[in-house]
Amino acid sequence: MTLQSDRAGQADQTGQGGPARLAAEGAQGGRCEPGARQGSGRGADRIAALVREVDPGAGWAVGGVDGPDAVVEPGGRAIAPDVAGLAGVLAVWPVIGMLVDAGELALHTPLTAYGAADGLPAGITAHHLLTHGSGVSPALVGLAERLCGSPLAGFAADRIWGPLGMTRTGPDADGTLRAPAADLGRFLSHLLAPTGGGPVSRAWTAQSLRIRTGELLPARGLLWHPSAHGSWSHGEGPALWVSPRAQRWAALLPTTPSAPLRTAFREAAFT
Repeated sequence: MTLQSDRAGQADQTGQGGPARLAAEGAQGGRCEPGARQGSGRGADRIAALVREVDPGAGWAVGGVDGPDAVVEPGGRAIAPDVAGLAGVLAVWPVIGMLVDAGELALHTPLTAYGAADGLPAGITAHHLLTHGSGVSPALVGLAERLCGSPLAGFAADRIWGPLGMTRTGPDADGTLRAPAADLGRFLSHLLAPTGGGPVSRAWTAQSLRIRTGELLPARGLLWHPSAHGSWSHGEGPALWVSPRAQRWAALLPTTPSAPLRTAFREAAFT
């Protein structure tokens, strides 16, 4: 999935290096993001050793409600990694949540009521699309943009990423969404925040991180899938996990998608 926005490159003009640029301290060698807590707390050293052995160029972050325990940016990259596979939860999901919270969208109302059901089966709803297992439907993106009245990436930048301090998250020139590990940590920390303020409401997170498919298998939430240790996940390459029960989150940015690394990283992060 790609996100187009006329905001691409604006940060370059302000001297911040653009949303796709990594800060110099994290762009080489997989060094830890300044300000992130480091050390053996919550198994950070063990996770670092695991990732180094399997994929030394990967980026990752782990933390909890108070923020990161450790953040390691991908090594040897001049720009932030491609996180297009996470665009569903970084852009579409929070924007849909805002629309639901504002009463502008009802998940079980057919999309025909919003003029956004072209080419879809009769009676299809946003709930159907959010619990579908094959990725984010273009119809869901179109629905969000229709109700927001603006391109999704621009709206997400103004209403989601900016308020959360995700200043290096955004689409590059060809529309591919890019983000550093530190920004993913800011997003996930917000999902566990104990207060009700911020762009993603606690009510929307609670609605999404529960089984929404009844007895059907595989079980799914709203763009999030149940995972081990009470966590919920999204992504098969770049991947995110969040566990309200454990008050814990994790993000992995591999150089090459690897199911064994993803499983081992999740186990190390949540046990």
